[in-house]
Amino acid sequence: MDERQKNKTVRKIIVRMSIIFLIAIIILAFAGYRYVNKGLNPVDAGSEEVVEVEIPSGSTRQDIAKILEKNDLINSSLIFDFYARFSEENHFQAGTYLMSPSMSVKEIVSYLNKGGTPIMEESVASITIPEGINIEEIAVRFEENTEFSKDEFMELVQDAEFIERMGEKFPDLLTDALAVEDTRYLLEGYLYPATYEVFEETTLEETIEQMISQMDKAVQPHLEKIAKMDLNVHEILTLASYIEKEGVTEEDRLLISGVFHNRLEEGMPLQTDPSVSYALGEHREVTTYKDLEIDSPYNTYKYSGVGAGPIASPSEAAISASANPAETDYMYFLADINTGKIYYAKSYEEHLELKKEHIGNSD
Repeated sequence: MDERQKNKTVRKIIVRMSIIFLIAIIILAFAGYRYVNKGLNPVDAGSEEVVEVEIPSGSTRQDIAKILEKNDLINSSLIFDFYARFSEENHFQAGTYLMSPSMSVKEIVSYLNKGGTPIMEESVASITIPEGINIEEIAVRFEENTEFSKDEFMELVQDAEFIERMGEKFPDLLTDALAVEDTRYLLEGYLYPATYEVFEETTLEETIEQMISQMDKAVQPHLEKIAKMDLNVHEILTLASYIEKEGVTEEDRLLISGVFHNRLEEGMPLQTDPSVSYALGEHREVTTYKDLEIDSPYNTYKYSGVGAGPIASPSEAAISASANPAETDYMYFLADINTGKIYYAKSYEEHLELKKEHIGNSD
């Protein structure tokens, strides 16, 4: 009798605790719903006030959220940031905007995507970063085209505090890179190749942040696909930098990516010549057997796996190819340096025949 009474009491306690827990969950869910709903709704739906807002060039999503919150145009920078991140309209443009507290987050995001009035400030310099050049070459271009010296550039891209701040601003892009220890330059491959305008008050830090922000935008569309792969963002960008160097046409980039992914699945070294050139610290038109002996984590002949990190700044096309390899049985490829045509092979024997035919060396 006592045992039955005891079990009955235990059941009552469990039921009551479950009810309390369920009520707490409902209250939290309701509070969360109200918080999110308030964050998405206008600050003042009936307001007729017009606020002029300037979104500087190179502003990140978080920067824009803070600007809008500071001007009392949104209720929550956190909710704005999350909404913008998962919205299809998240390619925000710099410029001057006329906004109102009566606008919802959805309306503001759409407006920022369309673009406001361009900031009528004349740039003092313009710098073009081509696809496929490395961070030291970018530094030289800065020295040649701006008032920033090569040494200033190299010092900043290796500054631990600056890199940490960038990691906090762009976690999707840089988290994996920050976990790697044997890269030559941690930001190698993370400065997007494009043309950038430098204005009178633009700092070097702002310009480099803009380059990282552009790379973040280029990677964002592929994050969902990458999450389902065995490779992380850092490794995908590393492959993209090889693809940028090896392939020119879209078809070749996709096939080269397919070869790289096939070799990784089989545990084969990638054996891509541009990685050896990067390990050596100088460009090589032809890679010799002596070159292949260099002991470097970037040498994909000596070490299997993807490699230490990117060897250059890849284009969006190369990034897309890296994340979306062609489905192929090819395991080898080589390029005719005279014509630039790339030949693919499924077996080593076939590869040697192609090498003999197009390179003139069957070794």
